[in-house]
Amino acid sequence: MAPAAVPAAGQAGQDRQAGQGVLPVVPALREVLPDGGLRRGTAVSVAGGDTGLLLALAAGVKETEGGWAAAVGLPDLGLAAAEGYGLDLRRLLVADDPGPHWAEVVSVLAGAVELVMLRPDGPVPPKLATRLAAVLRRSGCVLLVAGPWPGAALRLGVRSGRWFGLGDGYGQLAGRQVEVVAEGRGSAVRGRTARLWLPDEHGAVRPVLDRTVLERPVPGRPGAVEQPLERVAVV
Repeated sequence: MAPAAVPAAGQAGQDRQAGQGVLPVVPALREVLPDGGLRRGTAVSVAGGDTGLLLALAAGVKETEGGWAAAVGLPDLGLAAAEGYGLDLRRLLVADDPGPHWAEVVSVLAGAVELVMLRPDGPVPPKLATRLAAVLRRSGCVLLVAGPWPGAALRLGVRSGRWFGLGDGYGQLAGRQVEVVAEGRGSAVRGRTARLWLPDEHGAVRPVLDRTVLERPVPGRPGAVEQPLERVAVV
């Protein structure tokens, strides 16, 4: 799989400025986001740094003309999982360990890619967040932060979750049902929720329908149930 040509930092940012708006997300996440996508030029906080939610939010970048994303400070990010959620690995830049220079790395990448996934190496000072917010506004890049972020326009998190497919000493994890909640400023202040497979048995994200059958928890494994995935929910 040959990598695509890396975008020029200045040109990518200029192209987005003319079309400031919403960065697409996968269909399953549209109903939980107040704009139906990620507002360009803003920072979004993913509470608890849930990797599945982070990747699901980033997957829609493939629908843009540029389609480039970056991961900063996420050395444990599973590339196979990223591809399963829909990210194009040929258009993913990775800076596993930027150390204390992560802010400078983000500033440079913001002008070259549509979206940056970030895990800072510690608490983020409000002044630094304000400086990077200016960078995001100029470039139109979306910053997805694994953890809290001062002044985030939107905050998302997994309120509850349960894995399926694993029995008592047998089987394998086949999928996770979660309730995703989004809240923030403006139209998002009241909060929205959605029940999703994150991921499903194919490693992707999709909605969970309301009709379910009886579940039986696996002894000694909180949150896991013995039934196969297809017997737990009708999707």
